[in-house]
Amino acid sequence: MTRPPDRQLLNYLASYDRRIANLALSLRAIVLEEAPEAIESLVNGYAVAIGFSFTGKPLKDGFCHVVAYKNSVNLGFNRGALLKDPDAVLEGSGKLIRHLRIRNHDELDRPLVRRFIRGAIAQVTAPTISSKKTRSTKRAVEEL
Repeated sequence: MTRPPDRQLLNYLASYDRRIANLALSLRAIVLEEAPEAIESLVNGYAVAIGFSFTGKPLKDGFCHVVAYKNSVNLGFNRGALLKDPDAVLEGSGKLIRHLRIRNHDELDRPLVRRFIRGAIAQVTAPTISSKKTRSTKRAVEEL
């Protein structure tokens, strides 16, 4: 069982349609099943974003992020352009970031979701990180 969501995250998601909020929380749980020691960083701006890293530095060391929008949730990969994507399902045209758009819970069951998460974790996992005991903390960042 994954750790419960932070109260601040629940407050941020309270203004969203219940379906979108539940989709974001379910996707968060999948990421944490694959990386239970990940540190979550919350951002509340035009969308609610949860960044995942092992260092607490999501911009520099993050491996993925979950972003709740009005009608969908994105599972983004900080170095997604470098992930193996033989079927070209990742969206985005920037230098590095790519994402999967998730519109319903059935899409969460696709094996490629966990495959991409594992690939993103492998990109940032170094022997020094995996051999250290990490802590599970949360940081909240408010964007204006």
